[in-house]
Amino acid sequence: MTPASNKAVSGSSDETTVAAVVNTASPPSPWLQWVYLALAVSGAIFPWLANAEFIRDYGQAFDLAQFIELANANPAARSLSRDLLIGATAVTIWIISEARRLKMRGLWIVLLGSVTIAFAFAAPFFLFMRERRLLEISRKSLEET
Repeated sequence: MTPASNKAVSGSSDETTVAAVVNTASPPSPWLQWVYLALAVSGAIFPWLANAEFIRDYGQAFDLAQFIELANANPAARSLSRDLLIGATAVTIWIISEARRLKMRGLWIVLLGSVTIAFAFAAPFFLFMRERRLLEISRKSLEET
């Protein structure tokens, strides 16, 4: 039997393939998506409150050069800035990979939100979307059995 006929015989689709990969993990928790959404909202509000304070204190516009300078003003600030940069880079790579693996829609919202709102918004928002996708895949695989 050829790989194409195997796919046709088993009724397999990309969705079924994704479901097979996902079913090896623990089942998704319906309530967890709401925890992630609450964290995403907090991750949008609190950094932007600080950004608004920065704009108020340092000029009428968001001066990126001044912001970066202040983010590196002392060893503690440099530590936090570098920690966020490296951690956010690693998590963003995982987000892109995971979104492709699960064939998720809306990745552009997460990536755009990461640079326009805050990474503290984007990462939990991705996790919210991921939980919803895992629940969707789980429901579809239960319907097929």
